[in-house]
Amino acid sequence: MYLTKEKKQELFEQYGAHKSKQDTGSAESQIALFTYRINHLTEHLKQHPKDNASRLGLLKLVGKRRRLLNYLQRADIQRYRSIISMLNIRK
Repeated sequence: MYLTKEKKQELFEQYGAHKSKQDTGSAESQIALFTYRINHLTEHLKQHPKDNASRLGLLKLVGKRRRLLNYLQRADIQRYRSIISMLNIRK
């Protein structure tokens, strides 16, 4: 499996808002998790261009991440700017 329990914990600790192991609900940690999954699916689709089921999943993940980023931009612009710079997300 590409996303292990330890990898999730590492993402949550690194990008979470509260720097605790249980910070799974903050917008930053969810955006980091979605970004990791999006990058994985992008590499998968480079090797398997006709996999339309995975392409649909990728588009749904991108939409979820975009909605979370929009929320974060409205709520706290500093947190938004820091997370897009840390994850190298282009606006």
